Amino acid sequence: MDVGIIGTGLLGSAIAKRIASSGHKVHAYNRTRQKAESLEKLGIAIEDSPKELAEKCQIVIIIVKDSQAIEEVSFGKNGIIHGKHDGLIIADMSTISPISSKKIAKKFTDNKIMMIDTPVMGGPSLAEKGQMIVMVGGKNETYQKCKPILDLIGEKTFHLGDNGSGHAMKLVMNSQIAILALSISEGIILAKKSGLDPITFLEVLNSTYFKTGMSVNKGPKMAKGEFEPSFFLKMMQKDLDEIEHTAKEFGANMPMSKLANQLYQKAIKAGLGNIDYTGILAYLEKSK
Repeated sequence: MDVGIIGTGLLGSAIAKRIASSGHKVHAYNRTRQKAESLEKLGIAIEDSPKELAEKCQIVIIIVKDSQAIEEVSFGKNGIIHGKHDGLIIADMSTISPISSKKIAKKFTDNKIMMIDTPVMGGPSLAEKGQMIVMVGGKNETYQKCKPILDLIGEKTFHLGDNGSGHAMKLVMNSQIAILALSISEGIILAKKSGLDPITFLEVLNSTYFKTGMSVNKGPKMAKGEFEPSFFLKMMQKDLDEIEHTAKEFGANMPMSKLANQLYQKAIKAGLGNIDYTGILAYLEKSK
């Protein structure tokens, strides 16, 4: 199968490598071409436009920053719709609001192109191992056609309902992650201020029912001030914007997510946008 990847950031590149290593022909497009060229040595074809990529692929996976970027690569000049053909399927792995997702899905349908939303949980390292969690929204028939590819990158897939439901679940999950990063950060800060070793705090926490994957895998790095990005802080803040917007539209009361967004915004203003999202600890330690 020929599979296209539009957006070759940390996650997009990892997914491209995983699918290519599984024997499928992968085509990639990135707005800044140089950022995709390192994939050529793996046999991945770098295309000059979303149109050219779509013409050659049965499935096109979009992994870009936001809904505006999706609109541009999909419906803009030399966008996906200009390369449409029978059987073309779009799988959107970006993180956007379900409201925007439904609008974009309708535009594709109007152009006789099938689309599902397929956001994922797990960073680039899990993508390369095929251990992500995939959350799907859209017609089951379309999902089943994409399932062999999705199964390559995900160890578990949830088909949640109509278009937008995958993106809704992704926002639900990212609200948990942002707040959890803040909670662990505050634990480390209070432990330090109390004269305790923050690593010991994490050992105690991880010996209890309240441990999490974050406290086990990222907690020790946080305590040591190591914030190599698996997911940029600025991208988490972007997702918190989407969460806040969606909560307002749906009438959901989410004061913790709103406060988290304010703190992540301040961290970006402090120049911390390009470190890992758990680097919110670095902001909290410096602020008063």
